[in-house]
Amino acid sequence: MTTRRAFLKTSAAAGLAANASLFSALGRFGGAQAADTSGYKALVCIFLIGGMDHADTILPYDDSSYDRYATIRAPLLARYANNPGGSTRVKSQLLPLSPVNQASFGSRQFALPPELGGLKTLFDDGKAAIVGNVGPLLQPVDRFDLEDDDSLFPPRLYSHNDQQSVWQALEPEGARVGWGGLFADAMIASGANQNPAFTAVTPAGNNVFLSGLSAQSYQIGGLDGTTELFYRSENAPLTQESKDLMGEFFAGAGQSFTNLFQQDIQTIQANALATNSAFGAALGAVTQPLTTSFPQSFLGVQMEAVASVMNARAELQANRQVFYVLQPGYDTHSEQAQAIPALHADLAECITALYAATQEMGISADVTSFTASDFGRTLAINGDGTDHGWGGHHFVIGDSVIGNRIYGELPIYDFDHPLDDGGGRLVPSVSIQQYAGTLGRWFGLTQSELNQALPGRQSFPQMDLGFV
Repeated sequence: MTTRRAFLKTSAAAGLAANASLFSALGRFGGAQAADTSGYKALVCIFLIGGMDHADTILPYDDSSYDRYATIRAPLLARYANNPGGSTRVKSQLLPLSPVNQASFGSRQFALPPELGGLKTLFDDGKAAIVGNVGPLLQPVDRFDLEDDDSLFPPRLYSHNDQQSVWQALEPEGARVGWGGLFADAMIASGANQNPAFTAVTPAGNNVFLSGLSAQSYQIGGLDGTTELFYRSENAPLTQESKDLMGEFFAGAGQSFTNLFQQDIQTIQANALATNSAFGAALGAVTQPLTTSFPQSFLGVQMEAVASVMNARAELQANRQVFYVLQPGYDTHSEQAQAIPALHADLAECITALYAATQEMGISADVTSFTASDFGRTLAINGDGTDHGWGGHHFVIGDSVIGNRIYGELPIYDFDHPLDDGGGRLVPSVSIQQYAGTLGRWFGLTQSELNQALPGRQSFPQMDLGFV
């Protein structure tokens, strides 16, 4: 369990350069002035680091599907049975789903594990949807296409670093621009926010997802208004006078440099300090602090920080914001039965807390949260866990979501079908571009802007999945 204090200590060490908010005058969307920036809208990417096991998240519930699943995963389910309180994966413990489009799946039925009860409630209430079998694709394919032409495989599948980057930036590790950052670029070009620095915001440190051609992620350190720049131990804190003097030093007050590199560093530091000061002043001006309670886990503290920034949207004069948070721990090659229930419980509690906070602020129709992850995992098990997969299932949450529905496909829980690349590793039927494009259209981007932000999007016949 990560406490709020521990989180602040780790996240507040974000470098000045990351908060510099320098913007290129020649960004990809420069001069477009086309995105819809009316009202307030925010996207929240919840990245599940390690590769979430979709087959341990959306489970089969009709008898024949569940029985086959239980046979394939018998050793893993036996380990669930050894958990305190017994197994939460026996059919009687699962939470059956009744989606509006149930008929699309014939006799097949699905369920969530009890740890995801909060998401089940949101789903039932029409405030959440499931998007099935999402992943990186160059074009629509199945296993037979891939057997005939291995050039149709996206690059560097099954590698954590590469697939995290592909999900966030549509390119393997080394990519420098993410689609969240490009969405922010479009909003900056359209003048959505008075201070562009507060368009892309994260309490989770550096990430490629929020990096644009113009936008840079503003890294927040906690809930008290600013990223603390200067540290001493709690028993010997710096005085305000000392902080002011150090601030003047880092801002280069009274200093003049002839070296261009030194001038750039001075400008970056001065901009970072000014942005941090403006951010602190905005949060300090909020007259109605949030009362929603958040879990004090690593993810919960991030979500609380995000909610606090949303609560200052008027003071920040921000109409469009993109946020990124993360939850690690999903690389479950071993001890999956011990790890996943706690991760699921925390995920559901944090998502429902953020949703409750948006209700408290009156913006639950203006905030759409969504999950993403490196990849899904294999249906086949290695005895104590699962191995790296490809496609996976994800959640989208908010009042603008056309919920209580399952979009995309939930392939059968078995082997040797057209979307099985071996061992129950799913060939995606929904591309990242389709998933992201649907979110971007809701966010206000035009078709042209979406095509610029999501290369390859036009390779897929259905560019808008319709879940928001």
